[in-house]
Amino acid sequence: MFPDSRIDRVLKSPADTPSGPAGIVLTVEFTLAGMKYMGLNGGPQFPFTEAVSFQIYCENQSEVDRLWAALADGGSEVACGWIKDRWGLFWQIVPTRMIELLNDRDTERARRVQEAMMKMVKIDISEIERAANG
Repeated sequence: MFPDSRIDRVLKSPADTPSGPAGIVLTVEFTLAGMKYMGLNGGPQFPFTEAVSFQIYCENQSEVDRLWAALADGGSEVACGWIKDRWGLFWQIVPTRMIELLNDRDTERARRVQEAMMKMVKIDISEIERAANG
């Protein structure tokens, strides 16, 4: 789904842990869009929440739409560019143009963009542009 992404290493637990029995996946080291991460299996007592999410910047609407469709498959749409994938992990699919407009020196323009974004589920760049232009 993301260029320069892969699973780098999987560590299975050599002994029983509070997360589960020996042999379960304990950590996964992975690269996502060129950035390295490590995920730890904390067991069912530590589910995914919105407190941790991956923010993915997109250059155009087709990239937003492609990623949104892939993540929505088995997942659920949330709001304001947030989506939860089928495993319960949260993502923010963010058009770079929206960030530019939210940082506009014209505070009224930025306010209109913010208000438009707050009404969306998946971000629509053309709608954001229309809001910016009044």
